[in-house]
Amino acid sequence: MNVPLLTQTGQPNGTIELPEAVFNIEPNEHAMYLAVRVYLAHQRQGTHKTKTRQEVSGGGRKPWRQKGRGTARAGSIRSPLWAGGGTVFGPQPHTYTIEIPRKLNQLARRSALTCRAREGNVLVVDSIALEQPKTKAMATVMRALGLEGTTTLLLVDRFDPVVLRAARNLPYLDMMLAEKVSTYHILSHKKLLLLPGAIDVLVRILAPGTTTATVTA
Repeated sequence: MNVPLLTQTGQPNGTIELPEAVFNIEPNEHAMYLAVRVYLAHQRQGTHKTKTRQEVSGGGRKPWRQKGRGTARAGSIRSPLWAGGGTVFGPQPHTYTIEIPRKLNQLARRSALTCRAREGNVLVVDSIALEQPKTKAMATVMRALGLEGTTTLLLVDRFDPVVLRAARNLPYLDMMLAEKVSTYHILSHKKLLLLPGAIDVLVRILAPGTTTATVTA
């Protein structure tokens, strides 16, 4: 699959071939669903907690005598039936960790990348270089690429501190290392902006042994 290779000013600078094994497979929707489910589950802290009748304060003695008052029997003010009493079967801290096979995770990411590529939402820029870490400078680059205001995920093979600082204040732009990207991140952004080095990283981790991207002038 060939896509235009752009400069940061939006000018064409040849074409680049995206490896078929990563960007042009038969998408597996169920694999993507499982990968997104795992990611969202891992975002949960699992620290929710309610007190049982053993943990609430008070209730050390019987509130009143068993018989003779004309009221219901009561053994403790910590009973779940009482206001301020313990909670029955309330939430308790636990982990939400879910595991899926590594190959299934790879398939999900390849499927997500394929979907974005077939939609025409994958852009490749030869490089991004800024003189100063200014948000305005990065906004100018995004405007030149036609991505201003569109949720965009910028994948790089390594962080440039200047570009990272310039990009972090743009609400519609997220910047990640290609090796850390998940299926959720790919699907939650409408556009993918890739550097050639990021494509090589994706090929290395998702389809080992496949030929990397080829640039054509």
